Amino acid sequence: MTTQTGHTEAIAASRVIGTSVYNTEGTHIGDIEDVMLDKLSNGIMFAVIGFGGFLGIGEKYHAIPWASLDYDENKGGYVVPFTKEQLKAAPAYSINELTGADGETARDASYSYYKVEPYWH
Repeated sequence: MTTQTGHTEAIAASRVIGTSVYNTEGTHIGDIEDVMLDKLSNGIMFAVIGFGGFLGIGEKYHAIPWASLDYDENKGGYVVPFTKEQLKAAPAYSINELTGADGETARDASYSYYKVEPYWH
């Protein structure tokens, strides 16, 4: 089965990690560093997007609801429907904070901030 844009529903995490992410203005905002999986519901909690920093120093990580990412073949990366201002004001974490409390703190803050319907309800 394919998505509305013609992509298959399944993808290996190894193909996602390292993929570029762009905002609504078409600006490259970061790369997918990882994906967090919800082991109990078998869902994807969020994509971990790295923003800023140099060689990993000072980099902040954002939890972006997986459903917010849309792959754009022309860009060779994902596009999120958020402006630069929204992304700058979004909750940011260290890589360790993303997994604290089983990832639920980052997940809940992300879905609330971006106003995305929670998959776990």
